[in-house]
Amino acid sequence: MNRIFASTLTAAAAVAFLASPAFAQAPAAAVKAAAASGTTAVPRTADGHPDLSGVFTNVTTVPMARPANCGAKEFYTAEDIAAGLGGARGCAQPGAAPAGRGGAGGGRGGAAAGRGAAANIDPETGLPALQVHYDTSQFGLSGNTIVRSTSMRTSIITGPDGKLPPLTAEAQKRQADRRAFTAAHQWDGPETRPIGERCISWPGEGPPMMSEGYNSNVQIVQGESYVGVLQEMIHDFRMIPTNGGPVALPDSVHQWFGSSRGHWEGDKLVVVTTNYTDKTQIQNTPTSDKLKVTEKFSRIDPKNVLYEFTVDDPGTWTQPWSGEVTWTKIDSPIYEYACHEGNYGMANNLSGARATEKK
Repeated sequence: MNRIFASTLTAAAAVAFLASPAFAQAPAAAVKAAAASGTTAVPRTADGHPDLSGVFTNVTTVPMARPANCGAKEFYTAEDIAAGLGGARGCAQPGAAPAGRGGAGGGRGGAAAGRGAAANIDPETGLPALQVHYDTSQFGLSGNTIVRSTSMRTSIITGPDGKLPPLTAEAQKRQADRRAFTAAHQWDGPETRPIGERCISWPGEGPPMMSEGYNSNVQIVQGESYVGVLQEMIHDFRMIPTNGGPVALPDSVHQWFGSSRGHWEGDKLVVVTTNYTDKTQIQNTPTSDKLKVTEKFSRIDPKNVLYEFTVDDPGTWTQPWSGEVTWTKIDSPIYEYACHEGNYGMANNLSGARATEKK
């Protein structure tokens, strides 16, 4: 937890950005309006591609799944916002009860949906979570110290449903087996603790890359034949070839974050990732080794990148599903997230379990 924000500057930047009418629209409409006005120029590299490089935040207040009371409504209108719609209320008129979740994945881009008892569930195990954690507001990691892009979307997941499709029977069994094993063996040793606690992967790392709740920052470094993507938490890096090389991994080789290969389609960088392990999780769901994620990066103006993704795993969901988030550039470097070095949770949890066994 060593992220430091210049709170005054970032708050001012957030206010200025939120006040911009060009971004109180769907991203595609914002791009069209900017192009028509001629007031924004997308930066480009020497080889003519849009320059995606920079440090961005993908923090968002848009929930992953659409509030149930919004139905097929994908975007709020200016009138909706003026009437107090959005956020926990969803599309309910003032005086009505707040919205319920529109299916699985109701948190903010993968983050927890709230601080109440219902939210206090470990996203990896499905069991009650440990009670002690950080108060992010103490470290300047919440509220108006965070730069966010403005979005009128009702959910990150796109399409008329706005929620995750049903799990396959195979995935339901896999999830039930995992929970049963965890309930019996979660305190056996480091190997049976959640992968986040083991500093292997955080739930939103992906791909697809979602907001982590704090330290939700991404750095892109772009070259002629490669694009590098560094996530602050948990400090993972992808080097993505964009020129067809090197040789793709064989189907028998699997990695936590898969194997990513990119290419340009006009001004859009398209990255396809395959070769995941069967231990990889997306939206707190264990996936299969059939998983394929397609990401699209578009520099829509000097300050923003539109990040789109499609998840296709016939071994986990009954159909592919897609989403989009606008990333906003920040004037700050990526700081080291020293997960293992400060991982007192692992030792404390296991030593506590051993002490309990002796009683």
